[in-house]
Amino acid sequence: MTDDAEAELDRGSSIAAGVLAGLAFREWSIGCAESLTGGALTAVLTEMPGSSSAVLGGVVSYASEVKVKVLGVSQETVDTCGVVSDECAQEMAEGVRRVLGVDVGLATTGVAGPTKQEDKPVGRVHIAVATPEGTHVEQLDLDGERDEVRYGTVRAVLQAALNAVAPPDV
Repeated sequence: MTDDAEAELDRGSSIAAGVLAGLAFREWSIGCAESLTGGALTAVLTEMPGSSSAVLGGVVSYASEVKVKVLGVSQETVDTCGVVSDECAQEMAEGVRRVLGVDVGLATTGVAGPTKQEDKPVGRVHIAVATPEGTHVEQLDLDGERDEVRYGTVRAVLQAALNAVAPPDV
């Protein structure tokens, strides 16, 4: 892993601490549905002391059939939009909420490289954060090598989660 990728992971860890604080404030739990990040998102969250009070688990759905069979992504979404899409990310996040029985579901899907997938460029990523208040979906176009794209994705979805769970200003 490059120094840049390690720095991205470190910054992701500091954001994860904020996410866990927000979850504790709201008394919410969290779970992850990961494709291109391959478990790195769940790993960053569980590196934090006290994470077991909020993190219930994760599903690494690297293969399309796991997205469909385990997370409940519709086959129509896979066939029409592809797995590298906002629609797939949204269904993954909402699916992991349902499967794990958590308040917050995070999802990552995209192309880490080294080659295109579904005619989408390397670095095209879709993230989603599903909460009881709704689902936020975002498309990202990240630069860098495979690890930089993966850890950039971790940081981005954690930032989106932090925005969703941060306590209101008092």
